[in-house]
Amino acid sequence: MRNIRLRARHTALWTALSLTVLLVFAGQAITAENVPAPNTDPMISIHEGFVDEKTCTSCHANEAAAFAKSNHAKAMALANDKTVRADFNNVRFEHDGLVSTFFQRDKRFFVGTEGPDGKQAEFEVKYTFAYEPLQQYLADTGSGKLQALDIAWDTEKQQWFWLGEGKPAKPGSTYHWTGSFYRWNRTCIDCHSTDPQTNFQPGTKEYRSTYVATSIGCQSCHGGGAKHVEWAEAKARPALTTVGPDPGLSRPDASACFGCHSRRTRLLGGQRAGQPFLDQFSPALLRPDLYFPDGQILDEVFEYGSFQQSKMAKAGVTCLDCHTQHEAKLKAQGNALCTQCHTKLAPERFVKYNPGGDFDTPAHTHHPVGSTGAQCTNCHMPERTYMKVDPRRDHSFVIPRPDLSAAYGTPNACTTCHEGKTNVWATDTMDRWYGRAWRERKTTAHAFAGAAQNHPESIEALRKIVADSEQTGIVRGSAVAAMSRVGGQNIGADIRTAAEDPEPLVRLGAAEGAANLPPEQRLDAIGRLLADDTRAVRVAAVTALGSTPSLDLLGDARKNFDKAVEDLRAYVQANADVAETQNNFGTFLFGQQRAGEAEEALRQAIDLDPALSGARINLAELYRATGQNEKSEQAYAEAIAASPDQADLRYGHALSLVRQKALPQAIGELDEAVRLDPGNSRYKTTLAIALDSAGRTGDALALLDLAVAGGETDVSLLGTAIQYGLKLRRYPETLRYAGALARQRPDDPQLAELIKQLRAATGAN
Repeated sequence: MRNIRLRARHTALWTALSLTVLLVFAGQAITAENVPAPNTDPMISIHEGFVDEKTCTSCHANEAAAFAKSNHAKAMALANDKTVRADFNNVRFEHDGLVSTFFQRDKRFFVGTEGPDGKQAEFEVKYTFAYEPLQQYLADTGSGKLQALDIAWDTEKQQWFWLGEGKPAKPGSTYHWTGSFYRWNRTCIDCHSTDPQTNFQPGTKEYRSTYVATSIGCQSCHGGGAKHVEWAEAKARPALTTVGPDPGLSRPDASACFGCHSRRTRLLGGQRAGQPFLDQFSPALLRPDLYFPDGQILDEVFEYGSFQQSKMAKAGVTCLDCHTQHEAKLKAQGNALCTQCHTKLAPERFVKYNPGGDFDTPAHTHHPVGSTGAQCTNCHMPERTYMKVDPRRDHSFVIPRPDLSAAYGTPNACTTCHEGKTNVWATDTMDRWYGRAWRERKTTAHAFAGAAQNHPESIEALRKIVADSEQTGIVRGSAVAAMSRVGGQNIGADIRTAAEDPEPLVRLGAAEGAANLPPEQRLDAIGRLLADDTRAVRVAAVTALGSTPSLDLLGDARKNFDKAVEDLRAYVQANADVAETQNNFGTFLFGQQRAGEAEEALRQAIDLDPALSGARINLAELYRATGQNEKSEQAYAEAIAASPDQADLRYGHALSLVRQKALPQAIGELDEAVRLDPGNSRYKTTLAIALDSAGRTGDALALLDLAVAGGETDVSLLGTAIQYGLKLRRYPETLRYAGALARQRPDDPQLAELIKQLRAATGAN
């Protein structure tokens, strides 16, 4: 992780963890100015199969010297005068009333700031994290926990800045700098050191984390070097030992990069060089909270998901075609990097995909040679800034589409560069330059934009994407998953077909999408995926099938299910300190009717992160489902005491109070839920039903009328409004509600007849 980015406090918790990293290649910086002597770091431990990184440099001096120039070599370091780039000379930094002071004492670095209890305290900074364009700092908070400060150093402007958005998180919450999200051992450990091991102790909640080298090193990408050293030593004395051809090291490929340069969830404890990426990690697909409808980067997703969409990836281009292996620099500057392949004559390696063409000319760019607008990357790899100071290029290699920007709000390079110009201007300009054919180029934007709005008509467009062999696996798999979220007839058949696709990312999309099918349809749709060759697919499949009745699992299906559960347990063990993982596992166990184990997992999730509302809701619902209504209501009350501003907790508590026949208190909680989340139509509909049950139908209709007047079109809300309008004989208002519903259901004959009768009753035309 190059750094950690603080998400807005209202952002939903996610299981895919945000790690900001540079490309990971082989080698290790051993020079004094880059990495301190390894024996000064108490977390260094030479794990089985590994060797001290100095052993590598004794034979591979040239590679080590090249790697020492990279930012990878400085991904993490002990905090000292040579590695700390920020000003710790009694500097005072204030944000939103919170004051932090950075200072030194006895050649050690400290920060005085708000602690987990809300009181000012001093914390020692033990490590630097990343090198540029910003550097973060890891502070020791006890029990082996290293926390990344949410105040970072801008290496270009030479000043401290706050990483967050909005109001600072409250002490004790997930996104406070002392919370679980900012914990190095949990969120960032995978990618800044060599063979890092979390070593979380669930009983005491302590960490005994270790790694082979403080920063990224040779063995991060090449794997443990012990066998290779044995081979090399044997080769040095051939008269005494027979030497085999195997040098004892895996040859790094793109998986070495993808393990860190992706939005993903780890499936096993640590990355193993040479092993397939999808057997170690489960990548995030193209969800609307992560990517724009045309596939461009939205949230912090790194490079994997973008690059996998591209024609270049489909053609077999890899990271090392553009980036050097050890220095992690570009292989060429400017357009020369792209014209390695995109020339008049296509290289033989890619002739099948015909990348040839005369692109680096004003005839194509319509900008002067050498100008900013003539640079390939500026048009086809636009930048988006993360962590306030870190611009990163999109790796999906799109062409500018201002017409899509006008329709869906997607970014485009034209108006990004030409500030103040409109999408209409950019569209007209491109029409003059290239004609109108560019508007007809194939795009996924229409389908994914419709799916994000749950439009039923998007289903057919998504179905065509899934069937299109020219689309990449991640696009097709994402289309399957998107279809399942929209719903509709025959989606089960689509998922069943996708589950047989040769592309593992399509099968992953099918497995994830099956979770949105009715439980009774899931086994038929994806049962075969329990024995899939790819671990990520198996874990997604068994998770989706967690609520499948045991009687449906017979013979080989039961054997495959049990084996896949072992993969799931390995994933849970690898993420033992992640509250979201324990919460999801608790849900799975409850679906398997293992209420005792499910309760234990959910309580573990709450213990890991008391602010995680989802785990508290699931625990309360577990009690409800097992007939323990009093414990259910108590669980909700405890959750609200811990997180009083969570609308979903208020809503769940209200439902538990209804079950306890405490309607007035339930109405009060529903009022709070609506106040905290005023755009949630479900909360308003439920409040209206409660008000009607309490004999306050007029208040119920007033609430719904206000929602409809504000533009809400939820079907359930409109239907409830119609019901109460008829009950109160408020026919003009009811006609308005029925008309709004008819626009969504134009072929509903009963609704048409109701509108006819209401018009007659009100004298409307």
